[in-house]
Amino acid sequence: MEESKHSVISKLFSDSANNGTTLKVCAPMVRYSSLPFRHLVKLYKCDLTFTHMMLSDCFSKAQSARDADFQHCKTDRPLIAQFAASDPEYFAAAARLISPYVDGVDLNCGCPQRWAIKEGIGACMCTNPKLISRIVSRCRQVNPELPVSVKIRILETIEDTVALAQAIEQAGAAFISVHGRTIKERNVIPHFDYVQAIKNNVNIPVIHNGGVYSPDDLEPALQKTGADGVMCAQGLLNNPALFAGYTETPLQCVQDWVNIAITYGTTFITFKHHLVFMLENVLPKHEKKIFNNLSTIAAVLDYLDNNFDIRYQNKLPT
Repeated sequence: MEESKHSVISKLFSDSANNGTTLKVCAPMVRYSSLPFRHLVKLYKCDLTFTHMMLSDCFSKAQSARDADFQHCKTDRPLIAQFAASDPEYFAAAARLISPYVDGVDLNCGCPQRWAIKEGIGACMCTNPKLISRIVSRCRQVNPELPVSVKIRILETIEDTVALAQAIEQAGAAFISVHGRTIKERNVIPHFDYVQAIKNNVNIPVIHNGGVYSPDDLEPALQKTGADGVMCAQGLLNNPALFAGYTETPLQCVQDWVNIAITYGTTFITFKHHLVFMLENVLPKHEKKIFNNLSTIAAVLDYLDNNFDIRYQNKLPT
């Protein structure tokens, strides 16, 4: 009998706790949380991945949007699909459509981009716990077999932030991911005490997000928050092997990306952008200029072959 999706998610948290390890999560990232990148980070001890943020209304209405937004394969698990939504029915409908291919759905209440705020989605929803609760509750009613989670940013006070998290828990969320910065904050040290306060006042797993850029940042983040897992975004873009303990991207990881990206048919722009991130601490300044001017996949492959003995091997790493 196939394991229930609620069991899959709960087992992730219980296994990491029982083994004395950290649940390691790749954050949803616009343009970058695609199938090829999810494949790559899972080779390097990432336990759970998210899709990029998709718009629930577009996804539920049009097959063309679903085809453009979501690519998957049988080995792309465990996986959480993230949607932006301000309408409970659209979120529930999108969840129903994607349910066969994922292990849970997540409501994005953390995106701080201006266009999202203007549309009434993303981080601005954190000031409306009742709406978030309606969306989570409705999705649970329509899709009882599917775990629902929420990713939030903190509010101005600990009290309001804890109240938000408690409302999400009461609505039936399976877990909550907390970016320890407000909607206005960017590259500041996360407010670990806010995340800790949430953890101390809810009975569902809490994932900490923010300020993890190297393996050395993992343990301090856990100690300061008591969180059940750590979610990483920019740190994994710069070093997809971060969760495996590497302080910078190993060349084997670059080789794996070449094989994965080309096999999946990744666009040139995405293929190169990831390499720019990965090689940030590897290439000297003058070489970065040369690499940044490369304009075709063939030119990039020639550069990697000549400088690092890396070439496409026509196979997917496992």
